[in-house]
Amino acid sequence: MDPKSFFRIKNSQEFSSISLDVFRYQYKHNLVYHEFCDLLGVNADKVTRLEDIPFLPIEFFRTKQVISTTKEATTVFSSSGTTASNTSKHYVAQLNLYEQSFRSGFELFYGNVKDYCILALLPSYLEREGSSLVYMVNDLIQRSDHPESGFYLNDQEVLANKLRRLDAAGERILLIGVSFALLDMAERGSFQLRNTIIMETGGMKGRRKELIREELHEKIQLGFGVSRVHSEYGMTELLSQAYSSGHGIFNTPPWMKVLIRDTEDPFRWQPKGRSGGVNIIDLANVYSCSFLATQDLGKRREDGSFEILGRFDHADIRGCNLMVL
Repeated sequence: MDPKSFFRIKNSQEFSSISLDVFRYQYKHNLVYHEFCDLLGVNADKVTRLEDIPFLPIEFFRTKQVISTTKEATTVFSSSGTTASNTSKHYVAQLNLYEQSFRSGFELFYGNVKDYCILALLPSYLEREGSSLVYMVNDLIQRSDHPESGFYLNDQEVLANKLRRLDAAGERILLIGVSFALLDMAERGSFQLRNTIIMETGGMKGRRKELIREELHEKIQLGFGVSRVHSEYGMTELLSQAYSSGHGIFNTPPWMKVLIRDTEDPFRWQPKGRSGGVNIIDLANVYSCSFLATQDLGKRREDGSFEILGRFDHADIRGCNLMVL
């Protein structure tokens, strides 16, 4: 199995075929996933459709080393959390797969990174170690090769002045930031940006009251003077990202797919247009687990794009009694 072939997928048939190959590989080489499938009573030899592949609850990344190779992990990405017990850890055996995934995904949706000045406002991520988002954005900043690209922690006034100056000069700018920091900046200053993409990565991180997406985006649009807000959908447990160019409608790269499960029965699929739990296939996760059941609520649209509607209350999660594994 050649992981590089994942990034050359051209259609749904190729995606399904490769997904089944990855499932068999991970069932054989990933002890956690293997035991999970066995407890479900799944006969791996009889899994012949993508829809029959079991999805591992993402919570396993908090308590288990989810890895599908005997190679040593070269990098460990970790999520934010108030205690060690609620921090997810993603053991990455081949960092180059992550790099190829996010580089190819960015180029697919936004073109050549060298066409941008990338400004990053990610205080909550910069304040801790092990963030996969910081790793990705730092790589994009370096590859942009723009002298003004860079990170900003709390010096929003300096960032605001730079943003106004570069935008007025006609520079093509990507400002990527965590939601609470973008909202703070939008409320403190009045902008009328014409050459800047504002991209939020989600989350108030306990800094501000959570807002529904429509309200958040409306406030950011008003403050920055832009007509829409882009979004990045990713997480510690994934090596690929989905992107939205506005209105919270996300699209995935060809090696990533979202399915929606029934909230009462995690082994039944919802039709397009119906809301439910978000399951993700990320083939770049070949050396951890590519089939993950998340805690997000969402729905798929007819064209295969998807929306994120919120998150499960922990009490609402069904079918996770196998977490005692």
